[in-house]
Amino acid sequence: MNVTVLLADRFRSAADGAAELSVEVTEQADLGAVLDLLDARYPTLGGALRDERHELRVDVGIYVDGTECRNLDGADTALTDGAEIQVVPSVAGAGGA
Repeated sequence: MNVTVLLADRFRSAADGAAELSVEVTEQADLGAVLDLLDARYPTLGGALRDERHELRVDVGIYVDGTECRNLDGADTALTDGAEIQVVPSVAGAGGA
């Protein structure tokens, strides 16, 4: 199965300048599996998305088909063929009080 990863400007230099990456994964893949593959291909990008414990960085928003992964199952979010993953910097200071 194939998924597409769209990278915001901030992350492109860590992926050889690519704005869009096509990633081939197994049928039962989740977001964590895609992040593992990205880390293997582009270690700098992997480090920008997850910390030393492989936890998602708080200053990065990762959306699966338009929904923030933290509102789904985080790195365990199941993927479907053709899924679109967007990686953007989190917006600091958004919200109330």
